[in-house]
Amino acid sequence: MPQSAAWSVSSATLITIRVDRDRAFGHGRGIPFRSRNIENAPMLFVPLSFLVALFLAVFLVRLLREGSESWSRNGLFLALLALYVVQSLLVGLRWGYGVMAVLPVLPVMASLVPALSFLAFRDLTRESPGLSWTDWPHLLPMLATLILLLIGRAPVDLVIIANFFGYGLALLWLARLGPDGLLAARLDGALRSYRALQLTGLALIASALTDVAISLDMLWSGGHYSPMVVSAATTLILLLLGIGAVTAGQEEAGQEEAGEEEAGKGEAADDGPGFEPPGAPSDIPTSTKSATEGHRRLATDLDRLMTERRLWADPDLNLARLARRLGMPARAVSEAVNRVHGVSVSHYVNNHRITEACRLLADTDLPVTRILFEAGFMTKSNFNREFLRVTGENPSDWRRRLSLLPSGEKGTQTAG
Repeated sequence: MPQSAAWSVSSATLITIRVDRDRAFGHGRGIPFRSRNIENAPMLFVPLSFLVALFLAVFLVRLLREGSESWSRNGLFLALLALYVVQSLLVGLRWGYGVMAVLPVLPVMASLVPALSFLAFRDLTRESPGLSWTDWPHLLPMLATLILLLIGRAPVDLVIIANFFGYGLALLWLARLGPDGLLAARLDGALRSYRALQLTGLALIASALTDVAISLDMLWSGGHYSPMVVSAATTLILLLLGIGAVTAGQEEAGQEEAGEEEAGKGEAADDGPGFEPPGAPSDIPTSTKSATEGHRRLATDLDRLMTERRLWADPDLNLARLARRLGMPARAVSEAVNRVHGVSVSHYVNNHRITEACRLLADTDLPVTRILFEAGFMTKSNFNREFLRVTGENPSDWRRRLSLLPSGEKGTQTAG
């Protein structure tokens, strides 16, 4: 957080977990304490930022436990979560316990948040993710903040506000292409990664606007309303930023509570009767332009590749990998799917996966937690969400209803 977390956070933004006799016991009418030292008894005081840090640290540890492959793939998101954890702890030390030594560090660390957020999500939009020497300009906001702190504090607030607002707009610009713009995102979780991108961009802009409101309040009323503004916005924005990083990081790591079934993951069953991918409306706007002959030809090639090579069974499949298999630019593949099928690439691929899941639910006794892996999903939450989108039911209810149908009607149901 910028000014609102590194400069103006007041006690109104803290949760005080304490025993208040008057409120907890009805102004003395409740159960009395027998201790004569109640007035001098220490009260447990936990800054809200400490609880935020704990919440984010739990997810950070879970992502770190995924191993070195996850670290290399999600390194920037891990660094972003670590930065949020440290920043939240420092805010709690300063404003919860009055530790003044951390005050100069807070604005410098806050200035790193927007750039690191942008770089982490930018990686999802590129076929070849990673940092290079050309990314050094993203250090300039932090260097400017550090220099201004050394020579005089006055302009620092404006620099941090501009930093958050500018990178917030940059993230929303990355989101302009929808989920299909996230070339490196796994297709079973591309929608959630896309929403995390939008959430982070909006949170950065909201943080900048909060700082503007605080600055105006300090100028016009001496900070009379600042505690109320900070109380309503600071912690919420910290949580939103953290949730955005957690969501995107977990999606790319394929982390899920249902991971105990990972050992049961294996090769998909042999092809059975051909099923057409069930259609379902997309909640992401797609192109309304008519498809050209080139679009139809490319869509036909993709359909054949998906059917013959079973590309949907690859849980790490993303748009960039799909485009390489077709030998076409990712933008061309996305456009062809949008115009011919009227859905995003992630929905198109997941429709194939749900078709396979329906076949396995109907023709086998495999548990749902095994079927989701066989169909190409990595997490139970993504599988359930996509299954509900396509069929209107959860997998267990769908299988139960199918078992009650006459045998002659089952083929129609499984065919979508």
